[in-house]
Amino acid sequence: MTFTHDKFTRPASLPVWRWLSSLLAIAFVVGLAAPACFAAGHRKRVADFAEFPKVHHKFAPDLGDFPVNDDGTVNVIIEFNKTPQAHHFVMMAARGGRLGVALKQINGASYQIPVKLLAWLDNHPDVAYIAPDRPNKAADDEIPAVMDDVARQQFGFDGSGIGIAVIDSGVYNHDDLSTADGLASRIVYSESFVAGDPGINDAYGHGTHVAGIMAGNGRDSKSGYAQQYLGIAPNANIVNLRVLDANGCGTDSQVIAAIQRAIQLKDTYNIRIINLSLGRNVYESYTLDPLDQAVEAAWKAGIFVVTAAGNSGRDNSQHTDGYATIQSPGNDPQVVTVGATKTNGTPTRLDDYVASYSSKGPTLIDHIVKPDLVAPGNRIISLASPGSNLATNYPDYAVKPTTTCLLGICTTGPGGKYLRLSGTSMATPVVAGAAALMLQQNSALSPDSVKARMMKTAWKGYPLNSWGYDFRGIGYLSQYDVFTIGSGYLDVNAALRSTDIASGGAPSPTAVYDPNTKQARLLNGTSITWGTTITWGSSLVWGNSIVWGGGAVLNDSIIWGNSIVWGDSSLSGNSIIWGASITWGAGDGVSALSDGEDGEN
Repeated sequence: MTFTHDKFTRPASLPVWRWLSSLLAIAFVVGLAAPACFAAGHRKRVADFAEFPKVHHKFAPDLGDFPVNDDGTVNVIIEFNKTPQAHHFVMMAARGGRLGVALKQINGASYQIPVKLLAWLDNHPDVAYIAPDRPNKAADDEIPAVMDDVARQQFGFDGSGIGIAVIDSGVYNHDDLSTADGLASRIVYSESFVAGDPGINDAYGHGTHVAGIMAGNGRDSKSGYAQQYLGIAPNANIVNLRVLDANGCGTDSQVIAAIQRAIQLKDTYNIRIINLSLGRNVYESYTLDPLDQAVEAAWKAGIFVVTAAGNSGRDNSQHTDGYATIQSPGNDPQVVTVGATKTNGTPTRLDDYVASYSSKGPTLIDHIVKPDLVAPGNRIISLASPGSNLATNYPDYAVKPTTTCLLGICTTGPGGKYLRLSGTSMATPVVAGAAALMLQQNSALSPDSVKARMMKTAWKGYPLNSWGYDFRGIGYLSQYDVFTIGSGYLDVNAALRSTDIASGGAPSPTAVYDPNTKQARLLNGTSITWGTTITWGSSLVWGNSIVWGGGAVLNDSIIWGNSIVWGDSSLSGNSIIWGASITWGAGDGVSALSDGEDGEN
């Protein structure tokens, strides 16, 4: 557990006995919370493996007791004698080590390595020290994998002054959406666009949860909970534009009206971001779809629009294995479309997988390459709206407070404050919050430059594929191609360090499929320029180490083969994906894109 120094410094006005009592209370809570930092189950320890050297010189004292992952690897931080160079990363990769994050401040990096590699590292002259990548109690639950906590520590940004329009089911005036002093709400404007219902509160419970992921300040979970639930941009302002009813349903016109209002209020509340954790099926080209045209208008007005990919990645009803299930308006090439990952209960991203329910591209009809990137969206804890549909009908999703006892007196935190939900709806506000930090850093950034920086700097250290399991235990295979993870995993810290400017726009490219060669390539309009350092199809955006299925590595001209992308060369599936006018799926209204089940196991 990490605390700031002032928590252990006694103010002169505070009696010693009261100060010591508070420290005991903190220690008690930490003791209760610590086991939850590890993944569930009883894992083997590093020392249980025969390859663990009994005599060693550079290991941290607790490395032997650290749990080993199911695949025989262990998460470690390796410190080198000097700043690691490229050959160190190559050296580690050649021996099965997966790079997590470069930690230049300590001349090191985090890795996931086979246990058998420890002995070799202990004897390597360039290695100074090897410590387990110890789990800290995450300040914002499952979200640290996007490096936002590191970004806040290094840059000090919290979204101050940035307005985010939450176009959703409403936003409840939760304590965590108040100002730092608790005297005022950061919900600076509210309006309902739901026909016949002028209420601005969140009767469904979805919009409040979304708002907390992007901007909750953890006020109600500072004590009485196992950890503090902090949003990505905990001081950003919220513009509450309600378009979904108590069942999480709405219409195109309501959403479009809200987008128009956001554009009108842009200068009044400095609205720089619109979050759309909602969507519906694709029925026509984005050039005709009114919902897409509305988001493009916002984009052209200088508002960064982020939208959910959808939760149909498991849908094989049309023999596509979940491909071509991106929802509108996420099918628009201008906006940033977000898929969901699952963090497996750890703050590191090395063991993260894409959620199998996360919708995949290309988009129907236009074949736009989507999603643009992925972010944590599985079993995310955020704000609850009391009495809402989700809070009432899904009591198992409620996050229970903890009980702390001191000198025989026990206290329990207030209940009904937080809820656990899953879906690309939850991944979308992670990106919205990241955009708020970037725009606080540089208010002159265009939506295109924000998008370009996020995609270029996205983490690209994924495996070839992974399995996901729903609550029934049914397994789903996910391939890590461009239609599944886009440009990679959002990295807030890296995005804040980027200085790239998209001088001519940054629309997502089109996948052009050749039925004769059964191959495809990326295509951009000739007028599109990302700037001299960012080129579509280059390793700067997609990463030269991204594997696009079946061992096929990114190539600027020929990207994937028919059977490699789909894993199944079924003509029926491909004809649906690449068909000129095919639409499919149930339902024709706009709805909240939160998963209908309790996430992925």
